[in-house]
Amino acid sequence: MTPQSANTLAVAQQAFAHFEHGLATGDWQAFFNMLTDDFSFWFPLGKFHGLNVGKDRAIEFFSYVSEVYQGGLTLTLDRVTSNETTVVFEFRDQGLMWGNPYKNRVAVSFDVRDNKICGYREYLGSDGQSN
Repeated sequence: MTPQSANTLAVAQQAFAHFEHGLATGDWQAFFNMLTDDFSFWFPLGKFHGLNVGKDRAIEFFSYVSEVYQGGLTLTLDRVTSNETTVVFEFRDQGLMWGNPYKNRVAVSFDVRDNKICGYREYLGSDGQSN
């Protein structure tokens, strides 16, 4: 592992810890503090489908996520893959979505620039409902 890829991994892991905290509690501020002003993200569905640009749009999105999962989500991290600029986290999450049981498999990709997160992409596929 090169020093650059090690730094990218460390920054992304810190951001992912803040991301996980935001999903669990609805407190996203530490995660927002790690985003660049020109942060962009891609989401696969709903009102945020496609490419979204700007930190304000990210704040709107993650605040919406906390509305959808008011009780928070718990994550189980399965795999982390990284290179010089990007880190992918594969995980399972569960909780309540609009009050109904929810389970999912997710991969999120963080792009790192200047010790901040400049890009995010999310990919998901349902694990069905909890029993």
